[in-house]
Amino acid sequence: MPSLIDEPQHFIMDQDDRKTNKNIGKNFMCRLQCMFSHSSSSESRLSLEDTQQWSQSLERLLDSKYGLATFRNFLKSEAKKIYEQFIKAESPKEINIDYHTREQIKRNVKTPTMHCFDDAQKIVYGLMERDSYPRFLRSDIYRTLLENLSADATKG
Repeated sequence: MPSLIDEPQHFIMDQDDRKTNKNIGKNFMCRLQCMFSHSSSSESRLSLEDTQQWSQSLERLLDSKYGLATFRNFLKSEAKKIYEQFIKAESPKEINIDYHTREQIKRNVKTPTMHCFDDAQKIVYGLMERDSYPRFLRSDIYRTLLENLSADATKG
């Protein structure tokens, strides 16, 4: 049986198509129930009440096996969106990273983890530290803020 986690593209919600969303929700619910149908615990069936409780806190969501699976699926689809928007070559908001890092992230995003964007983050941080940060320190915004605070401090 295919895993929920392996097929996140099937569950990305399109806000403009309510009929499709309804079908996706039903399919996802069926997959969740099938995924855990072998369980004999009290949480063996997905219920409306349990699902509504996910909105009360992150802990409630993560304490539920269905909630955890659903949230994991959502986060994996988000990783793919991040890749498509910022990492992929020629993407709309492509960040400045080298080819090797881009290819590594491309591989990582196929089975995303919480660390799949770490290399890109280090590169972007380094670029900001060497470029954007010094420009910020020389900017009118920063200098004016310092001058205003300095003037206020001397007034008492």
